[in-house]
Amino acid sequence: MLGIWLLLWGSVALSGRADTAFLHRAHDSSGHCTYSFTVASPVEAACPEDAGGVPELRAELAALAARLSRLESRERGMGGSGPRGAEPGGARDPQQVASTARMEAAYGELLRAKHRRFEGQRPGTEPPEGGRSRQGGEGGWLSPRSRCVLDPAAAPRWEPQPLAYQELQSERTEVPVSRLLEETALGRPGKEDSAGCGQLVWVGEPVVFGRADSIAGKYGVWMKDPEPVPPFTRDNTWRVDTVGTEVRQLFQYEEAEQLARGYPAKVYILPRPLESTGAVIYRGGLFFQPRHSRSVARYDLRGETITAEREIPGAGYHGQYPYSWGGYTDIDLAVDEMGLWVIYSTEKARGAIVLSKLDPETLEIRRTWETNIRKRGVANSFLICGTLYTVSSYSAPNATVNFAYDTATGTSRALSIPFENRFRYLSMLDYNPAERQLFAWDSFNMVTYPVRLSRA
Repeated sequence: MLGIWLLLWGSVALSGRADTAFLHRAHDSSGHCTYSFTVASPVEAACPEDAGGVPELRAELAALAARLSRLESRERGMGGSGPRGAEPGGARDPQQVASTARMEAAYGELLRAKHRRFEGQRPGTEPPEGGRSRQGGEGGWLSPRSRCVLDPAAAPRWEPQPLAYQELQSERTEVPVSRLLEETALGRPGKEDSAGCGQLVWVGEPVVFGRADSIAGKYGVWMKDPEPVPPFTRDNTWRVDTVGTEVRQLFQYEEAEQLARGYPAKVYILPRPLESTGAVIYRGGLFFQPRHSRSVARYDLRGETITAEREIPGAGYHGQYPYSWGGYTDIDLAVDEMGLWVIYSTEKARGAIVLSKLDPETLEIRRTWETNIRKRGVANSFLICGTLYTVSSYSAPNATVNFAYDTATGTSRALSIPFENRFRYLSMLDYNPAERQLFAWDSFNMVTYPVRLSRA
């Protein structure tokens, strides 16, 4: 124990502080010699050292401590072991025992009086009877905290203030490997890529925005304009229920939340009925396939008239080359970062997907690509950054994005990106480049899918 106390005392001395440490030596009740020390608090200046009566109390305490030491020495010389007990077989002078008890009582009372001056007589902080420390020394030490504690029992251990270091803490969190893979460079674009292009590497779980409330909404299409023109904004949401022979109603909502409540702000009546779920909204116009035709038309939302219409040469229609789910999905329009596209097939292509880039004002075909992906063999398709992606199944809960065709290189490749059909009947799927999400219609439900792109 001596080595420990001396080490601590030496540490205080070496800390470079101006505070003084005092070493005390005394015997405990069993006669063992113990050592303790007193350290001035770093905030000792906050204690009322010069309050009335404190110097006098200190003088009395010192005198009493000296007298007690003499009495204990004299008692040990007569065979005792201290004021609280005697060695077996030893004799004690009753007068001295009584004198020692009185001295201890007076000493303890003075300690309590001094303690009340410093602590305001707070409960639970009085020194124990006799005023001794746990180590047997007379008196206590000042706590390094902002209050003055005289009793060691009230401050069971010495806790020095930090000197020239700060304790650091670290935490470890377990993360699934799948999540780490999603957020690596292979699965999550960096900030520099968030506004640019890349390859699709991940499709998240679907989020439901609304649900159709009649049989006419089992199949449908819902959209937002990625490049709106005034008075429309990106918050405006559009919807068409496509079950029926005369589909002419286009519903406009101020925002997606209004779509969820089912209260449209306006209903447009199209001059010609549309066919299937291949329509898109782009630059203030609705682009759709008029019923029983291989044409594509543009309906201006401000003027509420058809401003352009063009036939797609050789395109199959009304059930010739649909997606695997059917629904007369022969001609499918799409929008991505590159502009407006039309997805279809022809007799010449023998049912393979043909892709053409369109002028959004005149609907003139700018360029055409013929892929090696059979249109009837996939459930749906969409474009991101000039690359066509297809989905393997419209009803399997654990489908995949299974093919990609890159128009920049004219090559296709197989993929296996998980894709969830939560409601088991995917009838529409389009990409919105402004929101970086897929919009889908899945058996009465209007949902979105978050996506991630790799570095280009």
